[in-house]
Amino acid sequence: MEPAVRDLVIYGPIVVLALEPKSCWTEKETVLSAMWKPTQQGQSAPTTPTPEPVRPTPVQQPVLESPRPAASSVGEQASISKGLSIKGEITGTESLFIDGKVEGSINIPGNRVTVGKNGVVNASISAREIVVLGKLKGNVNATDRVDIRAEGALTGDVAAARISIEDGAFFKGGIDIRKADAKPTAVQNEKVAANA
Repeated sequence: MEPAVRDLVIYGPIVVLALEPKSCWTEKETVLSAMWKPTQQGQSAPTTPTPEPVRPTPVQQPVLESPRPAASSVGEQASISKGLSIKGEITGTESLFIDGKVEGSINIPGNRVTVGKNGVVNASISAREIVVLGKLKGNVNATDRVDIRAEGALTGDVAAARISIEDGAFFKGGIDIRKADAKPTAVQNEKVAANA
């Protein structure tokens, strides 16, 4: 009895054929079988029993959930979405994206604060990097840079090591460019007050 392919199952690189004896074939399957064997000329070949191959059982690999990395890892970012409004003080250790409304103060040392296109912020901000795409009213202090994009508007004083203002952006306020590690000291503050 010649076996016929009943099912074809693929497990990655392993192909499993489920076979059935020729006696279970329909007339159409017998004709098709002869068509695929060029050595047969309409006559049946001598039948040699072919043992059914061993069917490997599919091995299910356990699904491992990766643990959530710590909040301070690279790529983590908290969000204040368009529908949220917050009044008060925001502090944290991960980057912050604001697309809603915020009033008060924001202190995110060592990370980025981004005011999104829909963001309306009336707060003082202290962070490593500040990016303005929406509206920001308040003084900003960045240890690295402040970036005001074409759609952004910043009204307030800026203290940073670097500043970038794209064409079309709105800025009104003072700029204090500092060295990357420099922090204002009491002597510098006294000199500014004496000159005023």
